[in-house]
Amino acid sequence: MARVRRTEKKRTARKPLTTSHREWLVGELRSDPALAAAYLSEAAEDGDPRVYLAALRTVAEAKGMAKLAKAAGVPRESLYRALSSSGNPRLSTLHAILKAAGLRLAVERA
Repeated sequence: MARVRRTEKKRTARKPLTTSHREWLVGELRSDPALAAAYLSEAAEDGDPRVYLAALRTVAEAKGMAKLAKAAGVPRESLYRALSSSGNPRLSTLHAILKAAGLRLAVERA
């Protein structure tokens, strides 16, 4: 009895079935400016400046760090440093970043 030879299928690289939460979030923030504003507002509600800086860095990544740094008039390296986990940006830097991202800082009564 002869063996039946199976035809070999070409193996193609498969796309991963999942994406990381961060990749998904950056994509959503990139496509929806209103979501970026709401995301930063919620981060500000937390009360921890590190949470706000992390959220601002995520929004900056969604907008494109180099493009945002140029629009804000801040060197790209300084932007990365200011938004790092150990960063301590000035209010003027935060204002410039938000303005370049099409956002603004607002204060409301609690």
